[in-house]
Amino acid sequence: MKFDLIVVGGGLAGAALAVALRKTRLRVALIDSERPRRPDDWDARIYAYSPANATFLDELGIWGHLDRQRLVPVREMRIFGDAGAALTFSAYESGVGELAWIGESSLVHLELWESLKRQHNVTLFCPAHPQALEVDEDAVRLRLEDGRQIEAALIVGADGRDSWVRRQVGIETLETSYEESGVVANFECERPHRQTAFQWFLPGEGILAWLPLPGNLISIVWSAGSVLADELMALDDAAFSARVAAAGGRKLGKLSLRTRRAAFPLRLMRVAQIVRPRLALVGDAAHAIHPLSGHGINLGFQDVKALARRLESLQAWEDPGDHSVLRSYARTRAEEPFLLQYGTHGLNRLFSARLPLVSGLRNFGLNLTARLPVVTNALVRYAINGRF
Repeated sequence: MKFDLIVVGGGLAGAALAVALRKTRLRVALIDSERPRRPDDWDARIYAYSPANATFLDELGIWGHLDRQRLVPVREMRIFGDAGAALTFSAYESGVGELAWIGESSLVHLELWESLKRQHNVTLFCPAHPQALEVDEDAVRLRLEDGRQIEAALIVGADGRDSWVRRQVGIETLETSYEESGVVANFECERPHRQTAFQWFLPGEGILAWLPLPGNLISIVWSAGSVLADELMALDDAAFSARVAAAGGRKLGKLSLRTRRAAFPLRLMRVAQIVRPRLALVGDAAHAIHPLSGHGINLGFQDVKALARRLESLQAWEDPGDHSVLRSYARTRAEEPFLLQYGTHGLNRLFSARLPLVSGLRNFGLNLTARLPVVTNALVRYAINGRF
């Protein structure tokens, strides 16, 4: 079977890329092991979607179909240092409608797949598992475990941080383990969150974020050292809820666990290159980032947007897998992931240090930023638009 483009990975980034190419002449094959499922209650995987990416999803015809009862705008974000320092970002004071939208991964994922099922230029191979990949000067050939053979001009790895595609072609990665895990769960709160997100840099205990969900629900991400993460996962539900509430100063009163908790290892990952002739990487296959900034999925969507726009602009005589085409995409995506990866890496290391002098400097920095509206407004503009 011959296509113009093979996308391996039908998660948010891979599915969004296929949908973004809906108006092109390109024939797309999308490979994934399973279809997205609707959770019985609330999805434990929650994302902060930037307004820029909400606009992008709206351009794809996705955002307007999402259930607004399962989305919450963030009107304010409060950040607390480990020695009394504090910083507040306000949508109102910055002259914008919201700082971000908080919603489930499955909410967007399911809507993307609904669009894919109606798309004339997409063929879904699901469930399917890639087995062998051959890349030569003229084409990409992919063999699936069931024996089917697929050929295309370009293959895109959208298959996550442990990307099979990336491994098959031998692209090197530079990984730094944080020796931390991200502990996630959803809770019911005693007090209203008033569409406010919270983040604490906790001395010796990592970084805790509370994200507002509809009604009186919140989602938490606790980036904790491995020992503490194991301890949190071993607590019973009541003790875990009490521990999370206490770590956040009980700002929303008593917390009650709503979903099962989960934990995943955290690491920084940079790849040697995100393109080669006939190959491109997007999303977590191209970069992994610490979750403290909340920008992981937003980086992935911006990858998709940049690659889709380059492929949309192809002339009739241009080859989508040509290295010059793909280098253009790589140049577009060189700066933002680098700045965010090392910016969040630096913040993580800064707030992990326990020396008194370092503690004083980092908390002075938070307080100074809070007193400079020009700086806070610039940071808000970046969070919203992806640029200062």
